[in-house]
Amino acid sequence: MRLFKYLAKEVLVSTAGVTLILLLVIISGRFSSYLGRITEGKMTFEFLFVILGYHIPSFIQMILPLAFFLSILLAFGRLYIENEMSVLFSSGISKIKVATYTLGIASIVSLTSATLNFWLAPLSEYKAAEAAQEQNQLSAFDLLLPGRFEGRGQQTSYIDSFTPEEGWMNQIFLSDVTGKKGKRVPVQTFAAYAEQIRIPSENNQNYLVFKNGTRYEGKPGTANYRITQFDTYAVRMETKDQSAIDEPYTQSTINLIQSSRLADKVELQWRISLVIMIPILAVIGLSLSQVNPRQGRFFKMLPAIILMIFYIALLIWGRTGLDKSKLPIQLGLWWIHGVFMVIAAILFMQYNQLFERRKAKQSKIGEGE
Repeated sequence: MRLFKYLAKEVLVSTAGVTLILLLVIISGRFSSYLGRITEGKMTFEFLFVILGYHIPSFIQMILPLAFFLSILLAFGRLYIENEMSVLFSSGISKIKVATYTLGIASIVSLTSATLNFWLAPLSEYKAAEAAQEQNQLSAFDLLLPGRFEGRGQQTSYIDSFTPEEGWMNQIFLSDVTGKKGKRVPVQTFAAYAEQIRIPSENNQNYLVFKNGTRYEGKPGTANYRITQFDTYAVRMETKDQSAIDEPYTQSTINLIQSSRLADKVELQWRISLVIMIPILAVIGLSLSQVNPRQGRFFKMLPAIILMIFYIALLIWGRTGLDKSKLPIQLGLWWIHGVFMVIAAILFMQYNQLFERRKAKQSKIGEGE
């Protein structure tokens, strides 16, 4: 039991470290992308942290199998380089027992992965979709930054400042284009103040109400030009209908099991695959982690990583084929796991020196004859 705790500590601590590093890399990439959307006025700064928080479980569910596999290579490779494995084997610990302990550690990681894949990640993605819909309901004026022009060309908006208590927009300028008799006519509106109001009796319809301003309609330099001064001027704002959240990755596992849609069946197989691959990668990692101290701990790292990448790439290819109905759903992704189970079995037999023992046994039989 002490040996299992020691090996589990080595592997799980490395898994947590690798997962954290890869997670930070992914989050930093998404963070910079979302910052670009904020500067373009397409989302609020507060929403950035909300959406990132909701996406973290989905990031981890993809990272976890990779991090666990790399951790086995790193942790067990160090044990071989420092001759700790040699001491264990000379003390009567067999490679079968080490493999059993490794699968025990893999079961802990698999349980964590199952929790993420079957419950936490879909729930978080559903919450993220809900938050995205709420964000889409915000108008362009909710996302305006004071003292900065937003938009392009003749469709431009500008506000000088906000009044936090009253919610007024001060010194607002709005440039737009309207259609009149088949022609596009520029329209500019200047106002001292403006605010957004919602009318419950009209299905929560939003209006932008300008106060104390002037509206210019027409092309400058032409005779057909209209200037309107107003005390109050209201513009009806476009409303966006909320669509149902039915993407497969946002659905609960129970709903996927009960669903007959092809996309839902593919998503269910994908979630199961991310759990099944962990013990398979554990056996492959254990078998390829054995190195000679003279070779260095990274001697077999490259072929192991290439094999892992091929495994994941094949799963992604299989999922794409299922989505496009190029592969039968009955075959699914199971054949890919079957292929790598065979590879894991062959590598483990080589790791356990089964082939060498058989050759030695056959040579002894030959000498006896």
